[in-house]
Amino acid sequence: MTLTDRVIDAHRRTFDRLSALVAGLSDEELTHQSGASDWAVAQVLSHIGSGSEIHLDTLRHAQAGDERPGDANDAVWARWNAMSPREQADSYVLHGKALVDWLAPLDADARSNMTVSLPYLPEPAGLDLYIGLRLNEDALHGWDVAVAFDDDAEIAPDTAAVLLELLQGPIGFMLGFTGKTAPLGGRAVTLAVRTPEATVGLALAERAALTEAPEAPDAELRLSLEAFLRLMAGRLRDLPAEAVTGVITADELRQVFPGY
Repeated sequence: MTLTDRVIDAHRRTFDRLSALVAGLSDEELTHQSGASDWAVAQVLSHIGSGSEIHLDTLRHAQAGDERPGDANDAVWARWNAMSPREQADSYVLHGKALVDWLAPLDADARSNMTVSLPYLPEPAGLDLYIGLRLNEDALHGWDVAVAFDDDAEIAPDTAAVLLELLQGPIGFMLGFTGKTAPLGGRAVTLAVRTPEATVGLALAERAALTEAPEAPDAELRLSLEAFLRLMAGRLRDLPAEAVTGVITADELRQVFPGY
């Protein structure tokens, strides 16, 4: 199974889990504060639902060999922003299902060779990268929804494993934007991140990046894989001081990854 296959499968499982949760929410629950500080639950669903709609429309244009109009997103966002919370939740399920159903029957040739032009990347993205970005958004914002009703909510282990692979590969560039190393005052720190599932390196210099496990790290971080992923997305509410040893503190790590 290729990385693209694993990403598409994980994306469907992530949708299935969140849509099952959403189906049981009342109108009042849709207005609860989510794990995203500025959004209620329905607003998070609007964000990822409109993202699914935009992703699918972009893929259809790519399959047809043309590019989507540059201003098309504005009309999508305006329509979603005008919806009621219930409409946002129902539309999330509708458009999320449309995307996973479109991806499922793609054959090996399409999965290997289809590309999508993105304005912020120097060359067209393969499906592993493009759907990987969607999976990352849906998994993290899915957690934002789940944690509104369960303080112990986590990213599912099967999804976490694929996200780590993506962050070590095609979507690793994201850490260069989401990691803010200025709080380290110019220090370069290399951490060995030891989880029950894997040991990886985290290099904090001018930019943040995942690496192979370092032989002589400056510090060590011990936690679960899904908690590490949430840390890098600013969604780990409690990182015990004793989880970090060496030349960096738990508080400094939280400052490096303030969230988005």
